[in-house]
Amino acid sequence: MSDCFEPIIFTRHHRQLRTLLLENQAWFCLQDTARLMGKALDERATWKLDADQRRTVWLEANGQCSKQLLISESGLFTMLVHHYVPENRALRRWITHNVLPTLHNKFEPHLPNLRAMNWAGSTVGLLEWQSKYWVQLNDMPELLMEPQTRRIGGLYRRFLMLLKGNWRELFGMGRGRYERGNWSG
Repeated sequence: MSDCFEPIIFTRHHRQLRTLLLENQAWFCLQDTARLMGKALDERATWKLDADQRRTVWLEANGQCSKQLLISESGLFTMLVHHYVPENRALRRWITHNVLPTLHNKFEPHLPNLRAMNWAGSTVGLLEWQSKYWVQLNDMPELLMEPQTRRIGGLYRRFLMLLKGNWRELFGMGRGRYERGNWSG
């Protein structure tokens, strides 16, 4: 089965916690989380979470794949608050100080990484993959929109010229022909 993920396993008090790092976000197996919390949590317990805080995937264990319900990092902390027991404080500390840093430090260069870029007063999400940066198509109109209230200058103006195909103007060459180091128009 090609959609079967191999989890990263952590152990606390001889109990396992299966985790995944998908799209740079930590996911935790609900069954293992419930066992560590000492609670009987099932799919019904996750209904109070938002749809983006839970997902079902196939996890590999001992050479076989099984369908497991995963909760996101924010979903995990929500479950710890909603189903409070005194041990949850120590569990939260362990997850915060041991599990999450270990998950996020597992850098795999062949996989895409999410980055952020400050551009024209806002933050734009980038995808770094194969030594190139990619911008979401729905962010492009915002990047290409010229501010009406101020003059465009510097790198922003040059970026717009490159995107619009005005590379000759960018380098001060005009639309003429090239003669001995100069463009003649």
